[in-house]
Amino acid sequence: MGGLVTPTNITSLLTARRLRAHGFILALCLWSVYVWNISAPGMLDRAHNLKGTDFLHFYTLGSLALAHRGADLYSMRAQAELAAQRVPAASGISYLPLYPPQVSILFAPFARLSYTWALILWLAFTTLIYGWSCFAVWRACPNLRDHGLTVLVLAAALPAFWHLIAWGQTSALALACFTLAYFALRAKHDFLAGLAFGCLIFKPQLGLAVAVVFLITFRWKIIAGALLSALAQLSAAWLYYGPAPLREWIRVLLNVQRTLPLLEPKLYQTHCLRTFWTMLVPWPSASYVLYVITALIVAGLTIACWRSAMPLALRYAALLLSTVLLAPHLTVYDLVMLAPAFLLLSDWIITQPTQVTPHLKLLIYLTFVLSLLGPLARWTHLQLSVLVMAALLFGIWTTGRKLISSHITSDTI
Repeated sequence: MGGLVTPTNITSLLTARRLRAHGFILALCLWSVYVWNISAPGMLDRAHNLKGTDFLHFYTLGSLALAHRGADLYSMRAQAELAAQRVPAASGISYLPLYPPQVSILFAPFARLSYTWALILWLAFTTLIYGWSCFAVWRACPNLRDHGLTVLVLAAALPAFWHLIAWGQTSALALACFTLAYFALRAKHDFLAGLAFGCLIFKPQLGLAVAVVFLITFRWKIIAGALLSALAQLSAAWLYYGPAPLREWIRVLLNVQRTLPLLEPKLYQTHCLRTFWTMLVPWPSASYVLYVITALIVAGLTIACWRSAMPLALRYAALLLSTVLLAPHLTVYDLVMLAPAFLLLSDWIITQPTQVTPHLKLLIYLTFVLSLLGPLARWTHLQLSVLVMAALLFGIWTTGRKLISSHITSDTI
């Protein structure tokens, strides 16, 4: 029983050396699989999926932007035909168009290249954004300065980053928004933080927690900045295409409930409260009620954190966890947004008495790795990652309350 992982011995088990070893093994396994999978000749990987997977959708949107075909931005058939023309190996592949029209403008320069070179450039850009975000937050964590190698290894081993590259998705842009917002809040520039948060309009479900928390806590400068930033993006789309695509995007969003089966063909790849209850409870009405109830609890805990005198590191980690849990739709690659939370929590924990934080260490470790077990939910119908993230949020709230009441910490903003 001496090797049993419990809150009493977790401090000795999760040493920097062990974490570095775990991260190295995980990174080696993940990236070896990735390299082996895409090393197949041709445009299809060894699993017979198009290399880059979701990037095809963005490549197609960029092609529509180049041709100013705003009327086809929300036509699955038109996009499938265009994708097959530009990438013959993509014949028969279609995507549900949900992104706002300005996203197509962002990808227009990539659509000028061949699919292969566009994908390589996008993956390099994604890696650069992810690397910058991790590096910037790490540099702002004084207690992690001597653990640079460990941070580097764990950043490479983050399963969400592996999924992000494998899918060719856009979640690195959301990570950049949250990273910039953190530094703005750290410098007490609420309006600038709002500008960064507002950029999330390209994936509006990721702004739900931000909107709820800062509306309830009356952070009006953040709200004003977010509205201005979002309107600027939508205005760019209006100027480029005219009003019709924006109206169509709003119509699509209002009817998204009916298209969710197309958006989420593999629920086990999602990691949020809504799909947690959808997988666990077979009755749609009951699962929706449970989602609303637990979402209110999560929102309440996060708001309580932001109304308290907790350190910014704890509050921002709580906001990131709430963002993931409250999002109506969140796929595994979107968990890359939690990278700053891992760094901020780890940096803060180092300065605390060991009896205060052992449960947080275990929960952080489990949050890091449990997305790998997502496919098990196909049979168990229980997405363990969601349970652990909710427990970590609760742990942040309870630990913060204890610290405030006992005056252990005075690091507030």
